[in-house]
Amino acid sequence: MDLGFFLEVVFAGLLSGVLYSLVALGFVLIFKASGVFNFAQGAMVLLAALALVRLIEWLPQWLPALADQRVVTIALAFILSGGLMIGLAYAVERAVLRPLVNQEGIILFMATLGVTYFIDGAGQTVFGSNIYNLDVGFPKDSLFLFEGVFEGGVLVNEIDLWAAVVAGMLVLFLALFFQYTATGRALRAVADDHQAAQSVGIPLNRIWVIVWAVSGLVALAAGMVWGSKLGVQFSISLLALKALPVLILGGFTSVPGAIIGGLIIGAGEKMAEVYIGSHIGGGIENWFAFMLALVFLLFRPQGLFGEKIIERV
Repeated sequence: MDLGFFLEVVFAGLLSGVLYSLVALGFVLIFKASGVFNFAQGAMVLLAALALVRLIEWLPQWLPALADQRVVTIALAFILSGGLMIGLAYAVERAVLRPLVNQEGIILFMATLGVTYFIDGAGQTVFGSNIYNLDVGFPKDSLFLFEGVFEGGVLVNEIDLWAAVVAGMLVLFLALFFQYTATGRALRAVADDHQAAQSVGIPLNRIWVIVWAVSGLVALAAGMVWGSKLGVQFSISLLALKALPVLILGGFTSVPGAIIGGLIIGAGEKMAEVYIGSHIGGGIENWFAFMLALVFLLFRPQGLFGEKIIERV
């Protein structure tokens, strides 16, 4: 077996897995703090990417002084898009979550399903439904690594490396946020027991706004990377489906699990496609992740890093 080619396949899979993890992080944050499975996370990624790419296009028209200041335009568009995601978090909490507090999980899930279609429709109505090229300055060239070790080197895309950097920075920020800030500790308390957290004065509604806002900012980071790589298009909202196996593997309440699960899914599906799919006609990459998730559901439903729930009767 060509070791250089094998490493190339593994690296490509790992870097794809990082992109899956960026979407899965948003799911984990909301589920960890509220117990709500937010099916709208994929739509939030799409909305954030649409807002970012269209604001980059519109701002120089609104503010001619920005016409020759690309970096300032991108920074301002990013800030405004982040503000939009925070505003969305507030609106969802006030209009959807607050009226449904203490309802069954399936009711809250169906509510997020409705939020999904609203975000999809409203986002494309306001920002357009075409395919947009998002350029925030990420290099998109190919690199050949380890050329002195393997003949021809190992091919990787620079944008995938930047995605890994973004994901790493997000995980570090979230770890510090949850561990060392009062709000982060309150979020962890709410995640452990809603009623106990409320009994000691932690305002549940405010916590939900914060966690949805943070999840929206994570969606903005994911939309920025995915939009730069694939273009901003409706299919980005379907990334939520690929994030589901990542959550099942890593555990619905584990931030590191979202990263590890994404890496396993990315590398596994890429290797399965290259080394098995070539012998049976291909297409394994489309369903490998879901089959692996099914195996985990059968033998370890809490995932690699999830908490095992024991009910005593």
